Amino acid sequence: MSKQKDGKKVLMILSNPFLVDPRVHKEAKALVDAGNEVSIIVWDRHRDYEPESIIDGIRVIRIHNEGLMKSLPNDLFRNPIWWRMAYKKGLELYRNGFDFEVVHCHDLDTLLAGVWLKKKVGCKLVYDAHEIFGFMIKDTAPKWLSKASLKMERLLLKRIDHLITIDEPFKDYFASIADKPITIVMNCKDLEYDDYGPPTSEVFTLVYIGLMVRDRFFPDIIDLVGGMEGVKLIIAGKKEGIFEEVKNHSEKYDNVEFLGTIPSKDILPLTRMANANFILIDPNTGQHKMNIYNKQFEAMVCGRPIIVTKGTYAAKMTEELKCGLTVDYNKESVRDAIIKLRDDPKLCEELGRNAFRAAKEKYNWEMEK
Repeated sequence: MSKQKDGKKVLMILSNPFLVDPRVHKEAKALVDAGNEVSIIVWDRHRDYEPESIIDGIRVIRIHNEGLMKSLPNDLFRNPIWWRMAYKKGLELYRNGFDFEVVHCHDLDTLLAGVWLKKKVGCKLVYDAHEIFGFMIKDTAPKWLSKASLKMERLLLKRIDHLITIDEPFKDYFASIADKPITIVMNCKDLEYDDYGPPTSEVFTLVYIGLMVRDRFFPDIIDLVGGMEGVKLIIAGKKEGIFEEVKNHSEKYDNVEFLGTIPSKDILPLTRMANANFILIDPNTGQHKMNIYNKQFEAMVCGRPIIVTKGTYAAKMTEELKCGLTVDYNKESVRDAIIKLRDDPKLCEELGRNAFRAAKEKYNWEMEK
């Protein structure tokens, strides 16, 4: 990407510590590489990182839970304070010389602060919707909160200048509720490998690195693979969801390896070593029908087939690209797909090569940035 002669100053706002959010990191770095100056205000709830640092040329300013925020029972009560603190920190940066022309807000739990900053300093406002927040919390939060989030988002969308989101179904949804320009930026991965390479695992190996929750077929997948011959399962992910339950469940089986949390740099090598990966999502919960998942893009750049649940946009993409198998959300269907890939190395390679070709031709970060 060529350098701009007159780069802009961009302020991002993000409600997590940044280093755990590869999408935001990639977007911010792409802007810096293009000659822009980027600062990002983040919410580091557990004080995992220092108050301020420079990462890949990006200035990261962290807000910690202190004072009243620390004493409140949960994030539902902390959010209004976070919005006010992010707004005040943004205004402070502006008045101290970082006179940003654009505020780039990531997800709904940052957008109100961006709206306030736009009103105060007259900048442009970009909304980056990684999720549809009200749908995402629909099955885990009170109904009133989900409805309130959807209503809040509709109202705030009137104040933005441009919307970024992750795929076509999300774009269609936002186009139906907001008359704003929309750009899709998918969560594609860097092309780390020049050519297709065969798996190096000694036994047919499935790998999953991601969130472990019940509507992603956990812990069912452990019991399923644990009872299969000639198959190994490797699991890793962040300490969220049912992490501890999955860890304990994995210890019951010799062919299931639980790695815990691993560095992000190890995700692609581990995926490429294995024979296949999977994203098994209950299509009847939340916004799952609309999503494309990181697992899909990781499989593509590594040249590995993926097993995906039918009735989802991810399954539609898998079928069109012929880069994996689609299954019903039950043990029998998943078992059949695993056996099919285990017993047919030629099919496994063909699907993997299709996946890698799709990554090289279209689904890579160089294209998205």
